[in-house]
Amino acid sequence: MAHNHEHHDHCEACSHHEHEHEHHHEHNTREQLTLIIITAVMLVAAVVVEHTLALPTWQLLLVYLIPYIIIGHDTLKEAAEGLIEGDPFNEHFLMSIATIGALCIGFLPGAETQFPEAVFVMLFFQVGELFEGYAEGKSRDSIAHLMEIKPDSATLELRDEKGELREKTVSPEEVKVGDTIIIKPGEKVPLDGVVTEGQSALNTVALTGESMPRDVNVDDEVISGCVNLSGVIRVRVTKPFGESTVSKIIKLVENAGEHKSQSETFITRFARVYTPVVVFAAIALAVVPTLLGGALSTWLYRALMFLVVSCPCALVISVPLTFFGGIGGASRRGVLIKGANYIDVLAKVKTVVFDKTGTLTHGQFAVTAVHPDSCDEHHLLHLAAHVEHFSTHPIGAALRDAFPDEATDGCKISDVREVAGQGIMARVGDKEVAVGNTKLMDATGAKWHDCQHLGTIIHVAIDGVYAGHIVINDQVKPDSAEAIAALRELGVERTVMLTGDRREVAENVANALGLTEYHAELLPADKVAQVEKLSTVNCQLSTPLAFVGDGINDAPVLARADVGIAMGGLGSDAAIEAADVVLMDDKPSKIALAIRIARRTIAIARQNVAFAIGIKLAVLLLAALGMATMWMAVFADVGVTVIAVLNAMRALRA
Repeated sequence: MAHNHEHHDHCEACSHHEHEHEHHHEHNTREQLTLIIITAVMLVAAVVVEHTLALPTWQLLLVYLIPYIIIGHDTLKEAAEGLIEGDPFNEHFLMSIATIGALCIGFLPGAETQFPEAVFVMLFFQVGELFEGYAEGKSRDSIAHLMEIKPDSATLELRDEKGELREKTVSPEEVKVGDTIIIKPGEKVPLDGVVTEGQSALNTVALTGESMPRDVNVDDEVISGCVNLSGVIRVRVTKPFGESTVSKIIKLVENAGEHKSQSETFITRFARVYTPVVVFAAIALAVVPTLLGGALSTWLYRALMFLVVSCPCALVISVPLTFFGGIGGASRRGVLIKGANYIDVLAKVKTVVFDKTGTLTHGQFAVTAVHPDSCDEHHLLHLAAHVEHFSTHPIGAALRDAFPDEATDGCKISDVREVAGQGIMARVGDKEVAVGNTKLMDATGAKWHDCQHLGTIIHVAIDGVYAGHIVINDQVKPDSAEAIAALRELGVERTVMLTGDRREVAENVANALGLTEYHAELLPADKVAQVEKLSTVNCQLSTPLAFVGDGINDAPVLARADVGIAMGGLGSDAAIEAADVVLMDDKPSKIALAIRIARRTIAIARQNVAFAIGIKLAVLLLAALGMATMWMAVFADVGVTVIAVLNAMRALRA
């Protein structure tokens, strides 16, 4: 309990810290906007003073220094801190040098004053920072919607000293496995568990992006993060809060920013080299022509413009913001991408390998045909369901589901015997019934016959006489064919299915869905070998491979693929742990959505890089030739940054 209490305090502290951070950010934005407005008014006033009063240069400098210091004090402070810490080459340093230089130019012989330009550069730089803060806030909001799924409290059901039931509101961290919690309409499901009483509909939109409610009844599993819509339900808790679905998702999203994409890593490395090169190039531009007889004021002005233009803000800010926005936009649609590096890989995928059961099919057996010989369909199902009454096998569950009245029709079942590898025999009323495969039929002397239907054939014999057979099969998901077609439209060249099922079943599913190839009757190790073989081919073509599984028994293959995509992360711990991308619902069509989001995010990042570098190079060339003005330099830096940031925000719309 001490540990739980400590964890609870930590969570409360984190929540309090997040709230303080949001409040601090809002306060800073308001303060920044106020300073921008005051500076703009004072700059206009200073320009009016300059043109109406013939003040000496040093007095004019004092007039412009007031708005300059009001708007630029933070930038100057950051630049000074960078110098003290031995890391001077940042945008604050470039802006400070450029603007201080512009303020000093007016004191050189024969040079015009550049005081308004100096203040305007600093003012526009702050406008850029304001836009950057707004865009980052929007991106964080897109991720923060997932944080809203975190429950604040749980209603615990307890017995008091008199043995009477009572309710107590506690923190979710205080609830133990096995406790019963009550969830009322409108409340969030605080912990994972199983419904023991009541029925309701759950809103899963925060987790899956799907608005259709999910109905739950007694014995159904519920997971934390959903919202209870209608009835009161009692739930027996199956996992502590720290291991619940909601906790794992929040950790996953919080850590997504740690995995940088290739583009982000390149931009960071590029900025480290690029900024000092630019500073030394600017010094050379000021010094070399002056030594060759050029006017110091002219070449110093050009060098300062060179510094302003070359500031890498647009790249350093907009590229990470684009990837952050892409991850946030995807999460709103129920696609959790664990890091920006997986966006890079997803965008290039040309081969998608699927596990069959639980991914392309439901992974739940159902009766698809009943073929009686010596009785009617109803009676055949009735007997088979009774014999399988105590079976935990999925086939037994499918037979019981097909005849739901089995538990209440009063038939007496006795002498139940399981024959290993063959089936089950039991006495139903006064009849000896055998339900199983052909080996069991041979053992009982029943003359069975085969079936042309695909699936698992369950034969039934009554008192040694063949009564007929039942066909059980796994059901293909409704949108599996749509998913394969969508991937083909996106240019995915190979869609491969791996399964441990029989070859004829695999062939039927592959043909129905239009898959490129399939491999059947595989053991888990064989699946890894197949993925390795396909990966070798893909490596030669320099295209990554994605593996899609349900995350329960596919962890080795998910880890081996270039990008592992887990289906149905809703409630599957293994999916959230093993995969790089988690689809929160059970829809294969979300795979194509994830690839589209990744490609769009990469496209926006590339647009920003091309636009920023193109404009900067053009203005740098004009500056070196003396054809640019400080206003053009300001646009090439801050203007380009604002446009790139606004473009980056498009990544939020998945």
